[in-house]
Amino acid sequence: MLNERHNFWIAAAAIGVAALMAGCTAPPQTPAASAPQAAPSLVQTRPTLPAQISAADTPLAYRHDAATHLYDKNSDRIFKGILPMFLYAVAVLQVEVDSRGQVTALNWMREPLHAPEVVAEIERTVRQAAPFPAPVKLGSATYIDTWLWDASGRFQLHTLTEGQSWTITGLDQKTASGE
Repeated sequence: MLNERHNFWIAAAAIGVAALMAGCTAPPQTPAASAPQAAPSLVQTRPTLPAQISAADTPLAYRHDAATHLYDKNSDRIFKGILPMFLYAVAVLQVEVDSRGQVTALNWMREPLHAPEVVAEIERTVRQAAPFPAPVKLGSATYIDTWLWDASGRFQLHTLTEGQSWTITGLDQKTASGE
């Protein structure tokens, strides 16, 4: 009888082990589950750097870099040649730029009150041109430039202007001088 009990427990243990083994097998894989997984990227993401770096060591030198940057971003909107005697608007804007070239503040020094659309367009133009060249030597930069706005909607910046006509076209000099 002892052998029968012993055989019973051995058979029970074998059945239990078989049941455990059956529960541990992996389910059949579907084609989607068997596709190799992409390894995680080891490349660390870095903050984006400004496209350009300014070597300017004075606000005046940075103003030239900023004006050149604005011209590059708006080449189709720059008035080519000598500006006419009468302009639609003249605006003076102070721009503050952080160490990465992002615009942090716009302060109007001379706002053309008769042309609020020009004010809005200048602000939009400056903000869309960001990031400006990073002022690495200055840390941050504040510069002032004068916007010379033609009635056509094209402009020049005083820093890069080609000048302005001081003669009235269509009239001879005698008429213009009052003679």
